[in-house]
Parts: sequence; structure tokens; C-alpha cells
Amino acid sequence: MVQPPLPYYCYDDPFPAEWLRCPRFSKEQGIGEGAAAESWRLSEALWLKQESSESGRIRRAAKMLPYFDPEYENFNQRINPPRVCIDNATCSDCTLVKVDSMNKNGILLEVLQVLSDLDLHIFKAYITSDGGWFMDVFHVVDKQGQKITDDKTIKYIEKALGPESNLLGAKGSNSPGRSVGLHSIGDHTAIELKGPDRTGLLSEIFAVLADLQCNVLAAEVWTHRMRVACVVYVNDVATGGAIDDPGRVSRIETRLRHVLRGYGSGAGEDTHANFAVGSATPHHHVDRRLHQLMHADVDADGGAPAAVVAGCGGEGGDRPVVTVEHCEEKSYSVVNVKCRDRSKLLFDIVCTLTDMHYVVFHAAVSSEANYGIQELYIRRKDGKTLLKDEAERVIRCLEAAISRRVSEGFTLELCGRDRVGLLSDVTRVLREHGLTVARADVTTAGGQATNVFYVRNPSGQPVDMKTIEGLRGRVGQTVMLSAKSVPATVAKPVPETAGSGGSLARASFFSFGNLFAKLRA
Repeated sequence: MVQPPLPYYCYDDPFPAEWLRCPRFSKEQGIGEGAAAESWRLSEALWLKQESSESGRIRRAAKMLPYFDPEYENFNQRINPPRVCIDNATCSDCTLVKVDSMNKNGILLEVLQVLSDLDLHIFKAYITSDGGWFMDVFHVVDKQGQKITDDKTIKYIEKALGPESNLLGAKGSNSPGRSVGLHSIGDHTAIELKGPDRTGLLSEIFAVLADLQCNVLAAEVWTHRMRVACVVYVNDVATGGAIDDPGRVSRIETRLRHVLRGYGSGAGEDTHANFAVGSATPHHHVDRRLHQLMHADVDADGGAPAAVVAGCGGEGGDRPVVTVEHCEEKSYSVVNVKCRDRSKLLFDIVCTLTDMHYVVFHAAVSSEANYGIQELYIRRKDGKTLLKDEAERVIRCLEAAISRRVSEGFTLELCGRDRVGLLSDVTRVLREHGLTVARADVTTAGGQATNVFYVRNPSGQPVDMKTIEGLRGRVGQTVMLSAKSVPATVAKPVPETAGSGGSLARASFFSFGNLFAKLRA
């Protein structure tokens, strides 16, 4: 008589060896007669006796959970992998990047990171992620305002967002991103700094690192509202490797904290210094990390009053206009943004909302007369709309995030052979000429350094060309110096009307609000 077997997840141990040797034994058919069958019955009786105790009931509750194949979580990804289409035929003036995928929390930000790392300007986009599916269409151009025709760039997008990517993976995207400003800088130590800004601070930071025999491989620096945040990647001058000695790391941290506090400042000044070594360094996207470092300062200074933000802009009409409304019919909070259009604008907005634990379900992005207009339908992670105090905080944080990357004045690009102390010398010259560094982007590759500084006059006056020529005379002997005025917006020629080739008119702006109104009608 064949007995039905107990589920195999009921047993503490694997099946006894004599069962496996029995020719009539199988998990599906159970055990027939003989010594193996008797052993099975005795084991079953002992198991039932153990399960009658309190501890047995607890163990049974834990062990009787349904069994799930670990590969089941990736099943949908295998049958529905992410798809990306690079379309250069539909529109004559831009490239369409279409992304379809199973939905995942944070997937929109990962897609935007890939596009922003390539310095692609998104001037129009349609985003939707209802029903467990993620579908986006981005209208993009390169830095020169042209369509994407470079094969390497196209293949990179297809690899970073297509079936071969880890876009749906639990650990995030596998794209290299801008974790260090380069694809690889070897063994290094990452240093994060945040504190009050002042004229000459960047020069002092680089001077301290040079004095402590630290070679700067890459760095990104932001300043906003008299605060500074930077991520610096260094290695040891003598060994060329990461600085992992605890005593030396402590000395570097002490010196840098002293510089951040400033001379005569109190010990309680809000400063931040964090170190991560080599392969242990988290692969944070550097732009996102800088947003996070400066995000806490928004609540500290309180931002601008909501009445001012909801008005018609600030000085010169360039102040971002951010409002939050509620779509009761669809249980969304609607964030409307209008500001001067620029590169990475959508990334900065979505990055801030994601780090504030809000989910973007729909969005429509467009540009009109050099102004970016964005309409984002968001909810909290628990599926609820924003409360009144949350809406005011979202307005403050988005306004700050938009303004952080805005630069005025001149951009100085210095290219030359890298050496220890180069940044210290260059930033010292900038300070001696009375220039303040608003942003900086430092990279090295193959022994060549490329340093970009966004500089301005501390008094707010335009930078004098005589000052620029003085800089060229001081640093032009060792490096190439290129200076140009920072453009107010991203130039993108667009025809006024739609042509036969499917060209887009900027005046046509799709609104999800209008769509919902039509559906209700």
C-alpha cells in the first residue's frame, strides 16, 4: 500500500540515506513495504510527537511556509526584459529614446542618470508607470543641440537600459554612472565634505590635501546659499593606492574639519567629513550624492515663503516657480515646475523627489521660449497624497535643487598634465584674483587633468576680462586655459510649426490634467 508522502519542507533534515537507496522510493510516490517503509513510519510518529509540544508548534509555523523558487522573482524580468528604442527617424530635430520595462521603485531616476551622464538635454518627455509597467519617451539632443548619431553613444544607451542591463535588478542599475567622474580611476579613497562656504575655501581644501601627500584624482564641488558640498577622490602620492591607514585618515579628517569650520568659528558649526576606501566605496552617483549632502540645509534655512514661490518669479523673473496641487479624482499630488530650461533639470527634480520618498507615476515635460515646464503626478510610497506641510517642504526642496546647478559668470576649463598640487596652485590663483568658485568638476585620465571651474565675482558684478587675461598669464604657462561666459539656457533650434518630417512645435504641451478632464467629461 503506497502512502502519500509528507511535504519535504516539513522535515528538519534531508531524507535518510536508506530511503534514497530504496529502489521503490521517490518523493512523489512515497514508500511501499519493507525496512525503509517501517523506518519512515517511525520517523513520522516521532515527528508528530515533537510537533505536539509548544516548541514544535512554533517550529512548524516557521517551516510550513510555502516554498518559493528564488528564481521566481526574476521570472517577469526574463520573459519581459527592459526594452529601449533609439529613434532618429520620427523627428528631424531630435532623437527619441523610448524605454519600456516592468515597473520598479526608482527606475525613472536610473534611466535619467544614464541620459544625464551622457550630457543629453531632455527638452520633452512623456512618462507613465501605472499598471506595473514603465513606459517613457524622451526627446533628447546633445550638447550642441543636435540629434544623437554617434554609434558608441547609441550602443551605450542600449546596453545601459536594454535587456543586458540590470535595470530591474534588486541592487540598482549596473551603469557606471558618474561615481567618480570617470569610468575608472583605480584604487582610491573617497572623501565627502560639507560645510559653510567662503571665499578661498576650495583653495584651502586642496592645499591641505597636497600638504598631506594626497593626490586628487577627481572631484565635484557645488555651492548654494553659502553652503558647500564636495566629493573628492584621492590616492597616496608615494604608493599610488588608497589611503587606508586609520591614523593617517584621522589626521586628514581633523585638518579638513578645521578648514571647513573656518578660523574663529565655533566647534558646533555644521560640518561633515566622511571617508570611504577603495573597493569598499559605495558606487553612489556623484550628482545624487551632492544633492543628498545639501538637502538637509534646505530645512535649516527655511527656504523662501510659499507666497513668493507661487508668484511670478523673483529677481529678473528667473526664480523657479513651483506649485503643488491635488488631483482628487485620481488621488495624485500634482507638482508643477516652471523655470529656465537647462541640462539635467528633469534629473535634479526627480532625484530630489525620489530621495524624499515620493514616487512619480506620470509626468509631462516640455520647453517653451527657453523655459522648462514640468507636470509631475506623484504619491507617497504608501500610496497617499501629500499633506499641506509636505507640499510646502516639497516646494522649498525643489526650488533649492533647481537653483544648485545654475551658474553665472564665467566657466574656466584648464587642461594639462596632472601633478601633485596642481589644483592647489590653480585655486590659489583664482582666490588671489578675487574670484569665487561656484562649482567645480575635476577629472584625470591617462595623466591628463581636465578641470572646469564656474567662477564669479563675490560682489555679484560681472567678471572683468582683465581678470581673465591675468589668470591666463599666471596659469597659461603650464596648462591650457579656455574661458567663456556661462550660457543662460541650452540652445535648441526648433521650428515654429510641425513639418512633414514630424518635427515638434514647442507650443504643443501635453498635460495629464487635460487628459483626466476629458476622461471625466
